[in-house]
Amino acid sequence: MSPLPDPFIDVELPLADRREGKVRVSYAIADGTDGQRRRLFVTTDRVSAFDRVITGIPYKGQVLNLLAAWWFEQTAHLVDSQLLAVPDPNVTIARDAMPLPVEVVVRGAITGVTATSLWRQYADGARTIYGYRFPDGLRKNTILPEPLVTPTTKPPAGTPASVDAAHDEPLTCAEVVERGLVPPALWEQVTAAAVELFRLGQKAAADAGLILADTKYEFGLIDDGTLLLIDEVHTPDSSRFWIAGSYAARLAAGEEPESLDKEPFRIALAATGFTGEGDPPALDAAVIAATSARYIDAYERLTGRPFARGPYPVAARIAGDLDRICATSAGG
Repeated sequence: MSPLPDPFIDVELPLADRREGKVRVSYAIADGTDGQRRRLFVTTDRVSAFDRVITGIPYKGQVLNLLAAWWFEQTAHLVDSQLLAVPDPNVTIARDAMPLPVEVVVRGAITGVTATSLWRQYADGARTIYGYRFPDGLRKNTILPEPLVTPTTKPPAGTPASVDAAHDEPLTCAEVVERGLVPPALWEQVTAAAVELFRLGQKAAADAGLILADTKYEFGLIDDGTLLLIDEVHTPDSSRFWIAGSYAARLAAGEEPESLDKEPFRIALAATGFTGEGDPPALDAAVIAATSARYIDAYERLTGRPFARGPYPVAARIAGDLDRICATSAGG
């Protein structure tokens, strides 16, 4: 296999209202002919863990962008999305939505190493987590009887990734409404959609020989009050995917499931003692290459399509084709 290119970390485009998240950079572009506000989203190769941007993984951005678009199409009968067009492997044109101030995490297994994960809290002695009661004696990575909606707070829309804003605070579903974060009827709509999305994701994953262990959804509202699914859906960044064929044997042996997401990346960081404080450690090139391969494998398994690697450098590719990209789906 040829050497991996340098990862795509950032892009500066001559467009208005630049906003930067951990992975995506977005800009305002001309409204559609229907009057709908639109944004251009560029997905970089940046990878975050423990709420920090750590490094870049070549081709990761393309996987996320194309896989999210594929999932938006697969789930359109359940809830509408912000997706309008994908004019470049790393670019999405989308309706401009105001994100709800909560991340809607749905969990189908008790797992994880971060502070908000079910397993981390359970292992630390908690038995009531996100408002749900758990019995003693559970093992890490056990599948739950039913999916659980476990929301967390998120920063206000437009907060730069460099700003330390209060987020990832665990909430119960009742607290989302009690704090006035989301109105009751809208929250009921959100949670019902999230569970349906997760069940569809579980089935699609099973058909691909995978287990969808948990995932994160984000929702937003457009000007007319319509609820949209936004950001990304069932990608290796927002979800844990385990290899179904080896799951039972590895669970019985007390081993971590084989994973097609960034959990091994998190584990490699945790093994160095890094938990989000201080400078992140440099990871071996083999970890970077293996993570890139896992992302591509996830895309191919889930979509059933071969992954066609886009040319690098990505920033120059996008900048050189910007007029055509911005004109895409001008009708909204």
